[in-house]
Amino acid sequence: MNDQEPKNLIAHSQSCDLNEKTLSQKQVDSFHQKGYLILPSFIPPNLVEMLKKETDYWVDEGWRDKSIEYCREMRRDKPSLIELELGEHGWLITYPPLMKILTQLMGDGFAFHHLHSNRNISGSPDKNWHHDYEQYPQSNRFHMMIHVFHYLDGLNGTIGDLVVLPGSHTIIAEKKAFEGFGTMSLSGEIVIDNLPSGSTVIIQSSLFHARRAKPGGEGKPRYLIDCSYCETGIRWPVVKPYWQKMLTCAKNLGLARDQWDDIFSERHFYDPYIYKTAFEKINQGSLMERLIPDFPDKKELNKVIKSGES
Repeated sequence: MNDQEPKNLIAHSQSCDLNEKTLSQKQVDSFHQKGYLILPSFIPPNLVEMLKKETDYWVDEGWRDKSIEYCREMRRDKPSLIELELGEHGWLITYPPLMKILTQLMGDGFAFHHLHSNRNISGSPDKNWHHDYEQYPQSNRFHMMIHVFHYLDGLNGTIGDLVVLPGSHTIIAEKKAFEGFGTMSLSGEIVIDNLPSGSTVIIQSSLFHARRAKPGGEGKPRYLIDCSYCETGIRWPVVKPYWQKMLTCAKNLGLARDQWDDIFSERHFYDPYIYKTAFEKINQGSLMERLIPDFPDKKELNKVIKSGES
C-alpha cells in the first residue's frame, strides 16, 4: 500500500473547483464563534473509495493495533507502516482544497500534528466528552489547534454520532474535565448524525465533543480519518513518540507538494515525554509567580527539572 504513487490524489485535487471550496466570511466567523464547521461531501467519491480501501487494509492487517502498541510502549522507532505511508492518506494531509480552507481559518502559518485512521463497526463503544488541545498545563487558547474529521461514508445515525458543544472551545480545562458526564446530553449540544459520503467536520481542538454510540449499522462501518494541524508561533507537544521519524517520512514522500515545506518541520514541536516527571514537580502555584523578583532561586528550579529528566 505504501508504494502507491501520489499521482492519483494530485489528479483528484486538480479536478476540484477550488473556488467552490472557499469559505464565506459567515462560515469563518461561525467557526471562530462556535468552534466547528461542517463541509458536506467535501471529498470526491473516487477518492473516498480509495481511502476506504486503505483504511480497511490499515485495520484488517493489524497496522492500527501496531501503531497503538508503539505509542503505549513509548517506542521511538517508527512502525514498518504508518498512516501517511498508506498512499492517499498521506496526500490527504495537504489536499489543496483543505489547505485553502485551513489558511482561511488559521492564517498562513500552521503545521501538521498527527494523522489517525479508524473504522468503527456496529456495537462500538462510546467515547466520552473530551477535547484534544495539546498543552502542558492547560492555561490559554492563544494559538489555534484544529482537528479535521473526514467521515468517508458520512454519518447516518447508527454506530456512533458526533456530538459537539458549541462555544466550549473557549473553556480552559483539562482534556478529560467533562469525562464524568460520559456521553450524556448536555445543554446546548449539537448532534451530528446525518452527513453524506465524503463529508468533513473541522473543529477547534479545544472544543468539547464526544462519540455517542448508537444501535444499528451492521455491515455498514463508520469510517473516520482524523488529521490535526496547529498554528505556528509556539512549539507544540507531540502525541506520537516516533514523531520525528513520522515528519521525516512525510518529507521524504514529498507530501509537502513543493508548496508547504514548513508544515512538516520539527521546529514546531517538542517532546513532552522527556519532561513529564520534572513538569509534575514544578507545576504548582501560579505561573505568574515566576515573574516575581523574589521567586525561589532559578538554580534550584533547574535542579528540579534536571532531576525529573533522569
